[in-house]
Amino acid sequence: MKSFFKMVFASALGAFIACIILSILSIIIFTGIAASIGSTSSYRLQKGSILKVNLNGVIDERDHTGPFDFLFKGSSIEMQGLNNMLSAIQKAKDNDNIKGIYLNSGSGLLITGFATLEPIRKALLDFKKSGKFVVAYGENFNQQAYYVCSVADQVFLNPQGILDFRGLATSIQFNKGIFDKWGIEMQVYKVGTYKSAVEPYIQDKMSDANREQTTAYLNDIWETLMTGVSEVRSISIEQLNHYADECMTFARPDTLVEYKLIDGLKYADEVDSYLKGLLDLKEDAKLKWVEVKDMKAVPENKAKGGKDKIALLYAEGVIASDEANNLFSGTNITAKEYVKEINKLKEDKNVKAVIFRVNSPGGSAFASEQIWHAVKELREVKPVVVSMGDYAASGGYYISCGANKIVSEPTTLTGSIGIFGLIPNGAQLAKKMGATYDGVATNKYANFGGGTLSIPLAGIGLLPARPLTNEEGAMVQAYIERGYDLFLSRCAEGRGKTKEEINTIGQGRVWTGNQALQLGLVDELGGIDVAIKSAAELAGTTNYSLDEYPVQKDFFTSLLESSSENMSEQMAKIFMGNEVYEQKRMMGAWSNYDYRQAILPEAF
Repeated sequence: MKSFFKMVFASALGAFIACIILSILSIIIFTGIAASIGSTSSYRLQKGSILKVNLNGVIDERDHTGPFDFLFKGSSIEMQGLNNMLSAIQKAKDNDNIKGIYLNSGSGLLITGFATLEPIRKALLDFKKSGKFVVAYGENFNQQAYYVCSVADQVFLNPQGILDFRGLATSIQFNKGIFDKWGIEMQVYKVGTYKSAVEPYIQDKMSDANREQTTAYLNDIWETLMTGVSEVRSISIEQLNHYADECMTFARPDTLVEYKLIDGLKYADEVDSYLKGLLDLKEDAKLKWVEVKDMKAVPENKAKGGKDKIALLYAEGVIASDEANNLFSGTNITAKEYVKEINKLKEDKNVKAVIFRVNSPGGSAFASEQIWHAVKELREVKPVVVSMGDYAASGGYYISCGANKIVSEPTTLTGSIGIFGLIPNGAQLAKKMGATYDGVATNKYANFGGGTLSIPLAGIGLLPARPLTNEEGAMVQAYIERGYDLFLSRCAEGRGKTKEEINTIGQGRVWTGNQALQLGLVDELGGIDVAIKSAAELAGTTNYSLDEYPVQKDFFTSLLESSSENMSEQMAKIFMGNEVYEQKRMMGAWSNYDYRQAILPEAF
C-alpha cells in the first residue's frame, strides 16, 4: 500500500512539474511572438495620404488586444475599436497631410449594431465640412455598411456586386420541441409581460406582447435609418421603402445606379484611378494609404487639457459577478472589476466627471445591483453621465439609471425593465438514461432543486435531475418579484418618477432610444461626444483631458493571467479528478444561482 501511495504522489508531482515546464515554454514562445507582432514602430504620416476605413467585420466599443489575436491576423473578419475609428477620423479632418477618406466595405460583412455605426456616420459628416473628399467602395454592401457609406460624396459598387437593401427583420429559433424530445422541461419564473428572453425555451412562436414590442422597435429603427439615407442621397423615404420592397439584394447593379442608391459601378483598380484623379496624380503613381491603426501614432492638433480629467469608463458585454480571463479578447461587465474601477475614479481628485459608456444586453441582477450602488456612491462625489451603445437593456439599464444624465443613440435598444429565472428540469432525460437518485437530508429544503444529472466517467454535469416542487417554485417566484420591485425602486429614484410610472413603461418591454426619450428613460439623443460635453458642463470645467478606463492590459499581463488561471484549473483537475472537478463546478454554479434580467435576441 505504501508503494501505491508513492506511485500516486510521484505521478501527481510529475504532472505538476510538467505543467510548470509547459507554462514556462509557452511564455518564452509567446514572448518571441510578441516581440515581432506586439511592438509598434513610430509612424510618419506622408503628405497626400488617404485614410482607409475598413467597414468589414466587428466594431467593438474600444480596441481589444488579446494574447492570441495574432492567430486571426489576415482573417476576413476584422476586429476594430469604435474609439480608434472616431479618433482617426477626427485627426484626419484636422491634419493637412490627409486629403480624404476611403470607406472600404469589402465583401460587405459588417457585423455591428446601428447605434455603434451612428457616431461613425456623424464623424464622417463632420469630416466633410473640411472640404476633403469621402469615397466609398464595396464588392458588396450589407445594410449596415451602406448606412455608413451613404454619406460619401461618391458610392461605388463592383460591377458584379450586391447591395443588400430589403428592410429589417428578426428571426428567433424556438427550441421547446427539441427540449421535449430530449426530455428536458424549462421552468420559468419571471416578472414582465414583455420579458421575452424565456420564450424560445417554453413556446413554439412569439407571444403577442413580444411581437408588438419587436414590431415597434424594428419599425422605429428602420425609420431612423431611412431618414438618414434620404437626407444624404436625396431620395424620399417613401421611395426608399419602395426599393426595399423590391428587394434590391438581387437587383441588377445598373438598376442600383438608376435608382441613385449607387453612384457608379467600378472595379477596385478603377476606383484607385478615380482617387488618383482627385489628388491630381499620374496613373502610374502610387496612392499613399494610412490605416486607422496607424493614426494612433499621429498626434492630435489640439493640445491636451490641464490637470482636470474626465474619465470615460467602458462597460461592454454581459453583466456577471465575476469571470475567468478570456483568452480571445472577449469582454464581460463583471461587478468585481467595475466596482473597483468606479471606486478608484471616485477617489481620484483629478477626475472631475465620469462618462459611463454602457453597451450591454443585461445579465446578472445581483451584479447589476453592486454596480448600481457603486455608481450611486460615485454620483454623490462627482457627475456621472451615461452614454448608451447598441444595447443598454435590463441589467444594462439598471447600472445606468443612477447617473445624473443618460444619453443614447436613436437606435439604442434600452429599457427591458424586468427579471426572469430559468431552471431546467432533467427528470425525463434522467429516466431515459436510466439514472436514479437517493440520499438523505437534515432539513426540509436541504436538497433544494435535487441532484445533478451527469454522464458517468466523462464527468460532465448537465442539469438538475428533478423539477422544483410547488413550494420551491413559489420561493423562486417570490425571489424574482422582490428583485423586480427593487429594480423599479432603483429606476424610480434615478429618473425622478414613481414606481407605478416605471412599472407602466417597464414590464420587460424594450424601447429604442427615440422612444425612451419620449418616455423619460433617457435625457438626450447623441453619442459619446454629447456625453463628454454634458459631463464637462456638469463638472464646470473647460480645460480637461479625456482618459479611458479600465486601463487596457498589455500582451504580457494578459498572457500571464491566462496562464495562471489555466494552471489553477489544471491542478484542481489533477488532484480532484476530472469527474469530481466537473461535478463540483456544476454544483457550485447552481448553488450560486442568480436570476437574470435580460439577454436580448438578435435584433436584425
